[in-house]
Amino acid sequence: MSTRDELSFDLTCTVRDTCLCHHVQRAARAIARHFDEAFRPLDLTNGQFSLMMSLNAPVAPTIGTISNLLAMDRTTLTANLKPLERRGLVSVAVDEGDRRGRVLTLTASGRQLLAAALPAWKRTHAAIEGLLAAPDRLRVDLRALS
Repeated sequence: MSTRDELSFDLTCTVRDTCLCHHVQRAARAIARHFDEAFRPLDLTNGQFSLMMSLNAPVAPTIGTISNLLAMDRTTLTANLKPLERRGLVSVAVDEGDRRGRVLTLTASGRQLLAAALPAWKRTHAAIEGLLAAPDRLRVDLRALS
């Protein structure tokens, strides 16, 4: 059997229509675009909002803690922190408990920007959630996958 026979257009359509990875990726990109648009007036992306929100904790989290929370490798997290640090929104400091590690904190400016972004997040989140038949079930299912 030739490769052409194995890779029929019908098979392509079946994968396109049933592949969970494909559908989750498309949905994630669409949702990200909505949030990026909502945060644009604040010069913030959806990824930066999520990263900054993950730093809003009573105790300064470590890079390892945040990389696990966001399912992001440390190198990518460090690269994503750089622009926030340059803007004075995030502070990266030596972990006094383990001098090899780093702890991450929101600066006062970072907290102000995050607070300013919250109304846009609430509006956008409510609009997207309103399109879903069972948003709580979707959250449960997505957590099960991660």
